[in-house]
Amino acid sequence: MLNGQLGDCVLDHIAIAVKDLEASVKVYEALGLKFDAKREIVEEQKVKTAFAPIDENGHIELLEPTEENSNIGKFIEKKGPGIHHMCFKVEDVTKKTDELKAKGFQFIYSEPQKGAGNCLVNFIHPKSTGGVLIEISQKLGEA
Repeated sequence: MLNGQLGDCVLDHIAIAVKDLEASVKVYEALGLKFDAKREIVEEQKVKTAFAPIDENGHIELLEPTEENSNIGKFIEKKGPGIHHMCFKVEDVTKKTDELKAKGFQFIYSEPQKGAGNCLVNFIHPKSTGGVLIEISQKLGEA
């Protein structure tokens, strides 16, 4: 059970693809969100991130591509800036990946990858979820 929640997953964040991270931070801060001053570059994903908490579990994650040919860069080129994916925290991302594969879900990666915030992540292909890219994430050091 995660954070005393019922069930085995909770919303962790909604990720938004942006062209200019700092300009986008200002937009959401004007709404009242407070972003962590730390910016993280996730080399494996070719993105720079900024996080702001919404409540005790959920966050907004802004994603700026560090390379045009990154997944986020290609997303922005094709669809423009906007909501990219939803992420749910799970206790064991490898186990959850295997469980969902057994139920017929397709994944972007064959095995979980390193993500932002010292997490292990995998993405469920939108073909399996009615058009929504869903990330599952496990904080490393937790089982």
